[in-house]
Amino acid sequence: MIESIATLSLTDFLAQPDIESSPAWELILGQAVQKTMPTLFHSRLQHNLVNYINDRTDRFEAIPELRCLVIPYSPVPDIAIVAGDRLTDEDGPLNGAPDWLIEIRSPDQSTLKLQNKILHCLINGTQLAWLIDLSHQQVWVWQGEELPIICSGADILPVLGILPELTVDAVMAMIRRQ
Repeated sequence: MIESIATLSLTDFLAQPDIESSPAWELILGQAVQKTMPTLFHSRLQHNLVNYINDRTDRFEAIPELRCLVIPYSPVPDIAIVAGDRLTDEDGPLNGAPDWLIEIRSPDQSTLKLQNKILHCLINGTQLAWLIDLSHQQVWVWQGEELPIICSGADILPVLGILPELTVDAVMAMIRRQ
């Protein structure tokens, strides 16, 4: 699939044959956009955050690269955290926005494009969003309708559900764990 200038509907996008190839394709603002191939640190952080969250709560499940249907978008957050009662026994994309989403910014990714995806999900039901910027050692945090806050160092990050305190430093350290 090649990124095109033509605007696609969600139905037409979902009918494309290779949207689940690696890396996955997303539909944002009517455009099919392939996600950036993750780096070692990105992949490690994604893996370790998913494990950290799933090991500490039964109320939510953290799922990497889960396609969401947030009409008219089809985002694929790096990590979608979803309340267990929203997950069905059927395979397929998540209908609606995740309860909490985490994006890990790659050096060549546009922060504005990531923020657009996050804002669309927040408008459509996401309660909490993190945008992790490894190069600046920061986490942008959105909660509900509040403006984002930028956290760094020993700042404690907000989470959903009952999770132990997690600082930006602790998140950044997860890139070194195997």
